[in-house]
Amino acid sequence: MELQFITHYTDRYTYYDSARMALEGGCRWIQLRMKDTPANEVEREARRVQDLCRAYHATFIIDDHVELAKELKADGVHLGKKDMPVAEARRMLGSGFIIGGTANTFDDIKMHYDAGADYIGCGPFRFTTTKKNLSPILGLEGYRSIVRQMKEADIRLPIVAIGGITFEDIPAILQTGVTGIALSGTILRADNPVEETRRILSIPTV
Repeated sequence: MELQFITHYTDRYTYYDSARMALEGGCRWIQLRMKDTPANEVEREARRVQDLCRAYHATFIIDDHVELAKELKADGVHLGKKDMPVAEARRMLGSGFIIGGTANTFDDIKMHYDAGADYIGCGPFRFTTTKKNLSPILGLEGYRSIVRQMKEADIRLPIVAIGGITFEDIPAILQTGVTGIALSGTILRADNPVEETRRILSIPTV
């Protein structure tokens, strides 16, 4: 199973700590997400987390900050609905960077696909407190419908489910045909985030 970890600052853990624990648990895809944080702080943390990801041979994605991703030669950037359009980011970054886009509907996915996105973060699965201004909840049926429409349109892009997903949800979500799972709070709320990451990665894939 492809697991993406999205950093989140909590009372217990810094962004750096959260990334480190996910990596220690075996996750090899980290997205540094620091909404509403001054650019200089994002850059400082990005450099530290990037060094961590390199040490673990993990993919390092920066949320939103396209110029910073280019400057640091990160592996890529993830763009939300209110961030820079995927097509513009592709023009700036060229073909050597991974670009992901956030989607809630098949139309969103088609738009990102046409603009040159490499993968889709699709959600939310259910209500989540780690994100503001939530799009409509998808649930299992939403993913099944989107995967079916993508097949009909011959759109082949990795689809990563995101938004309020728990350990117990993962097997059923994977059965909808999505490619992977993105987690944040589920790992960080665990008593032992490193062990929780390992436990999640041990879930059999369909």
